[in-house]
Amino acid sequence: MAYDKFKVLKSSAVPLPIENVDTDQIIPARFLKATERKGFGDNLFRDWRYYPDNRPKEHFVLNNPIYSGKILVGGKNFGSGSSREHAAWAIYDYGFRCVVSSFFADIFRNNCLNIGVLPVQVSPPFLQRIFEEIEKNPKAELTIDLPSQTITIEATSEKEEFDINPYKKENMLNGYDDIDYLLNMKEEIEDFAGGLPL
Repeated sequence: MAYDKFKVLKSSAVPLPIENVDTDQIIPARFLKATERKGFGDNLFRDWRYYPDNRPKEHFVLNNPIYSGKILVGGKNFGSGSSREHAAWAIYDYGFRCVVSSFFADIFRNNCLNIGVLPVQVSPPFLQRIFEEIEKNPKAELTIDLPSQTITIEATSEKEEFDINPYKKENMLNGYDDIDYLLNMKEEIEDFAGGLPL
């Protein structure tokens, strides 16, 4: 399933300065019955967002109207726990296109890259600076530049580079998942196969 192309994203961010956020907190297990990547955003951080009677918890950041944007800034070790890809689906379906942290669980990182959410790993000091700027100004913007692999705090021009697998980078830039990538190479594959002996 193709997704939005990701090149440069400039947006305000939602701060979640909590360490060791695992996939069961991102999307509780009871919401994993669906098989399509739709509707999961409603239950993103469900148990942190709502009381058992479905009333919103006023103190939780996603229920605070002063924060908005397409970037989620999490604490260290974001996406740990079970390997459920639904966690990445929930983040994408909610509207986030990038998650920033000082460390990601590998499986969660790959699940994000597979569906069009860019995980940007920064140094702990730079992450702290991001949180400080958002605390000063909830509308503070970050610029994520995928071609140059940089993240910039707009208010201060502080910048840091981030790593990404070259294959995944190419897919993100083109809005491809793994199947789309192969389909895009259809002619090359057919030419190669046509030259093979029977």
